[in-house]
Amino acid sequence: MKAYLSSAAVALVLLGGIGAAVAEDVIVVQPEQETVVREYVKKQPLASVNLLGVELKLGSPVPDTVELREVPNVKYRVAVINDQTVLVDPETHQIVAVLH
Repeated sequence: MKAYLSSAAVALVLLGGIGAAVAEDVIVVQPEQETVVREYVKKQPLASVNLLGVELKLGSPVPDTVELREVPNVKYRVAVINDQTVLVDPETHQIVAVLH
């Protein structure tokens, strides 16, 4: 019985570690960054790229053919896809925020 409890405790610790790792993958875009991006897009409008079949949600991949524009003081790049402004991680080409 004691070995069973120890195994269960180890399993809980390991699962807790996995949960923390998954939580670290969540990307939070600060409101200040969203404001900077919105102002940038207003001052320097980007042409919208129409992509059929691309779902604009967090984690969705953006094709390499889409031009990502750098925004000053923002880690992520911006693009306008299907008339929606999105922030994209330049390393993974995944959407990290859809600005409405």
